[in-house]
Amino acid sequence: MARVMIVDDAEFMRMVIKDTLLKHGHEVVAEVSDGEEAIQTYLEIKPDIVLMDIIMPEIDGKEVLQKLLAVDPEAKVVMCSSLGQQALITESIKIGAMGFIVKPFKPDGMLDVIKKISEPN
Repeated sequence: MARVMIVDDAEFMRMVIKDTLLKHGHEVVAEVSDGEEAIQTYLEIKPDIVLMDIIMPEIDGKEVLQKLLAVDPEAKVVMCSSLGQQALITESIKIGAMGFIVKPFKPDGMLDVIKKISEPN
């Protein structure tokens, strides 16, 4: 199972994601609410997967994604965004995100994305 870091400025979303992951055997190694904290925490704990909201105050998810990939090209990041933000998802994939989850997400969809990118090729 994957060691996951959740990055979302909404506490409720972090809670929903965490509950879903824990129920399905994944380990939530960190929960952070902003981009600066996400970069620092990533470097400290090196999670298997980062689930990150695209829209956040201060530094948005795309910028955090670029910074994470600059320090660790192997970082596995899944972007989360609300319905109707397809352009942001496309940009994130071009930057290097390994997948995306559209909010409000279905637990099975999120788990499928995590399973797909955590399994060795």
